[in-house]
Amino acid sequence: MGKTILIVEDEQSIVDILSFNLMKEGYDTVEALDGAAGLQLALEQDPDLVLLDLMLPGMDGFEVCERIRKAGSSVPIVMLTAREEEDDKVRGLELGADDYITKPFKNRELIARVKANIRRADMSAPPPPASAAEEPLGARMDVDEERATIFKDGVPLDLTQREYDLIRFLASRPGKIFSREALMEHVWNYEGYVGDVRAVDVAIRRLREKIEDDPASPAFIKTKRGMGYYFGE
Repeated sequence: MGKTILIVEDEQSIVDILSFNLMKEGYDTVEALDGAAGLQLALEQDPDLVLLDLMLPGMDGFEVCERIRKAGSSVPIVMLTAREEEDDKVRGLELGADDYITKPFKNRELIARVKANIRRADMSAPPPPASAAEEPLGARMDVDEERATIFKDGVPLDLTQREYDLIRFLASRPGKIFSREALMEHVWNYEGYVGDVRAVDVAIRRLREKIEDDPASPAFIKTKRGMGYYFGE
C-alpha cells in the first residue's frame, strides 16, 4: 500500500503540480484548498505526511499545524512558504512542523524532503537496554532514552523531536565538526542533499535558546566559522 500525502494549498495550479509529481513517485495524494478542510483531512485521513502552505484562507498554516499537534498527531509536517523571513520558519518549527521549503522550489528538492521525512517517521529505534536508559551528555546533561528526554542540571528540557535528535547526534561525537550539509544528511536523513540548508541554522538557534545559559555565547553547541557546528561541552 502506497504512502499518502495530504496537500493543503489554496492555489489549484500548485496543487495539481504537486499531486502530479508526487504520484509519479508512487505516492497517493489528497488535497485541501483551505486550512479548515486541511485540518479535518489531517485528523480523519491519517496521512503519512502533510505539505502545508502557510498562507491559507480562513485558518492559516500556523494554526493548522498547531491544532494537528494539539490533537496528538505526530504526522510529519512540511511547511510551504513564499516568505523568506526567518521568523516565520522559526515559528513554524516551534509549533511542531518538521521541515519547511521555500517557494519557488525544485521538484527534486521537494521529493527529497518528502521522502526523508516519511523515512524518518518510519524509523523506530529499538528500546534501549535498562543499563543504557540513562547516560550523561557531558558534565551537566543527561539523557533518558526510554522517555526521549534530555535533562540539564536535573531539569527536563522541552525539546522537539528534531532538537532531541540533533543534540544527541552532536553529543555522541563531541568535538567533531559537522557541516550543515552533513547534519542535513545525518539528522534530517536527506541522503546526498543539495539545496537550502538554513533549516539547520534555525534548528541550532532554537536549540541554543533552550539549552544554553547564554545563547549568544554557547557552551554546548558551538560554531566553527566557515565549517559547521560541534558539541563542545
